[in-house]
Amino acid sequence: MFTDIVGSTEQLAKLGDKAWRQLLDRHDAVTSRQVERFRGRAIKQTGDGVLATFDGPARAVQCARTIQDATRAIGLEVRAGLHVGECELRGDDIGGLAVHIAARVAAAAGPGEILVSSTVKDLVAGSGLEFSDRGPQKLKGVPGEWRLFSVNPP
Repeated sequence: MFTDIVGSTEQLAKLGDKAWRQLLDRHDAVTSRQVERFRGRAIKQTGDGVLATFDGPARAVQCARTIQDATRAIGLEVRAGLHVGECELRGDDIGGLAVHIAARVAAAAGPGEILVSSTVKDLVAGSGLEFSDRGPQKLKGVPGEWRLFSVNPP
């Protein structure tokens, strides 16, 4: 799962460095708590978001929802993208094509949106999660087209 604060550069310019850093610290604390709550592992902060892994895709989607709610409460809008696949361990970091796909899925999400790959959607069948088809998409640098789905509100 990748998350990203929408309009972070504009907010930084508006708030100034000190106030932005304080808000970003609150964001980081909120996302860390939610990742832990859903049994995820925060791999790293990405400057204005987080990269996290989970032991199940439904938990990852639920975590993304709660991160959106919690960050909205502190005045931030977050987008998220999720994909499931094999990852290469690189010390405390992860890599591999699946990580790049997840990053591209997140980049395709609109403000306040959670996008998932068809792989995630298929794996959470029966979980009660509902999706809207966003159709096939080209993901920068990734071969082929990828069918993406937006997570519907609960």
